[in-house]
Amino acid sequence: MHVHNIHEAKTHFSELIQDVLNGEEVVIAKAGVPVARLIPFSKTPQKRLGGQWKGKIHISADFDELPPDFMAYFSK
Repeated sequence: MHVHNIHEAKTHFSELIQDVLNGEEVVIAKAGVPVARLIPFSKTPQKRLGGQWKGKIHISADFDELPPDFMAYFSK
């Protein structure tokens, strides 16, 4: 990972883009504090999949009910 201040990043922007294309992470800082990160652009976002846990877990009918002794702590 390379960290560059804003002035240096403006001066060497083309080189930083080439570094990103080569797989390196580039961080841009202001007064030494990181404020931005350059990463390669991905044209196709990964599709989100759901349902991997379907049929593998069970939520009890009394899931939202707290035990009376535990509820006593909230009623004081």
